[in-house]
Amino acid sequence: MTQDSSIRIGRRMFLQSVLILFALMMVAGVLTRAIPAGSYERVLLDGRESIDPGSFRLVERPDYPIWRWLTAPVEILAAPGNLTLIVILIFLIFIGGSFSIMEKSGLIHTLLARIVKRYARRKYLLLLVVTGFFMLMGAFFGIVEESIILVPVCVALAYSVGWDAFVGLGMSVLATNLGFTAAITNPFTVGVGQKLAGLPMFSGTLLRVVLWLVVYAVFATFLVTYARRIERRPEASPIYGEDGADRSRYGDFHAAAGENPRMGAALTFFGACLVVILAVLFASPFVQAISDYAFPIVGVLFLVAGIGAGLIAGMGHRTWSALWQGILGIAPAIPLILLATSVKHIVLMGGVLDTILHAAATPLESASPFVMVLLIYGLTMVIELFVPSGSAKGFLMLPILLPLAGMLDVTSQQTVLAYCLGDGPANLIYPTNAMLLISLGLTTVRYSKWLRWSWPLWLALLAVSIAFLGIAVAIGYGPF
Repeated sequence: MTQDSSIRIGRRMFLQSVLILFALMMVAGVLTRAIPAGSYERVLLDGRESIDPGSFRLVERPDYPIWRWLTAPVEILAAPGNLTLIVILIFLIFIGGSFSIMEKSGLIHTLLARIVKRYARRKYLLLLVVTGFFMLMGAFFGIVEESIILVPVCVALAYSVGWDAFVGLGMSVLATNLGFTAAITNPFTVGVGQKLAGLPMFSGTLLRVVLWLVVYAVFATFLVTYARRIERRPEASPIYGEDGADRSRYGDFHAAAGENPRMGAALTFFGACLVVILAVLFASPFVQAISDYAFPIVGVLFLVAGIGAGLIAGMGHRTWSALWQGILGIAPAIPLILLATSVKHIVLMGGVLDTILHAAATPLESASPFVMVLLIYGLTMVIELFVPSGSAKGFLMLPILLPLAGMLDVTSQQTVLAYCLGDGPANLIYPTNAMLLISLGLTTVRYSKWLRWSWPLWLALLAVSIAFLGIAVAIGYGPF
């Protein structure tokens, strides 16, 4: 219990993120003064709010003083829709406390020892299998944020076999995000998009399956190449020399594994909870009663799994000390998330979010079909900065873009594909995305180093996206 929990937000990463997010907040505030306020009329579509594409009008600028830019991180807690944000923050606290218990009880070390022993001669196969699993979770079920619970485990696994935190982040949260991008039946992008377009649900699957396979091949090549390089030359890691504590934490765990006779029962209990968690995640896209509460259910189950496993492993009262230490370690992520979500709040309260969307959509009216899908792709990435949610972005953009696309002989299926491809990659590029901040905060990886490490992958995915959008236009992907 004397060792600090690995669930913690590094000071340097915290300060760097605060500066970046504060700058983005100020940019958002300046936009509320530099461009006119405008508004679309909202309509209800199957119980969800959508936009009337022909209803844009300029409106009187709201009374939104400059000093409220600074109070936005607090105001969003009382803003409409704040319940989702509060649930995310509670979910994050549960993750920090639960993982700290599992780490200090020896559960993580034992679990890693068993995995490494089984795959000692096939660790790259293990890397490919884990990466593929997370990508499938994102592609079929739209699971991204929920994968954060396994980021510390994957990072620990990467260290235990001689890699670094980049590989751990790659085969967990980055993999789910890329699966989310190369969506097959993702209900939050494909489902929402096709529903708004009036397409048969999850139609056009064949091309999306091929897209998923190509993205998986590109990503697997990138990740395996990097893992082999740092295995041969550890100093090639961008965080070499900065992650000594994490390496020592997971570098010599084999001797401790299996010493506690209660560990088998603790692992069984944790495994049973994990099975229930996966069942909830698999069922949530199809069962409305579960879908509305999947996030808090997963958080509570993970907390129960951690506390229960700690008590079964014989930690006793130390379980609660570990829980508190984990909560304290993850707590700095809360102000980062509030700062990140403040960017959208500022442009929304300043009345310019619809103006930005209208201005971005206007040039699309005279584009060729291929240029049109590329512009939709790029526009989605721009709006992502202010609206990270895939489904919310769909209800905001697609009612405007679908009629424009139809006038330019771009099918609804092509429009939805361009929107899906544009939504995903930016999730792990923009610092306004809470998932990215949390994931990096659980490691020693700073945002600037994350960008330098991942930019070749983003360029490759950009090329793949453009190629598939070109194929979609060329084959008349649709047919409507």
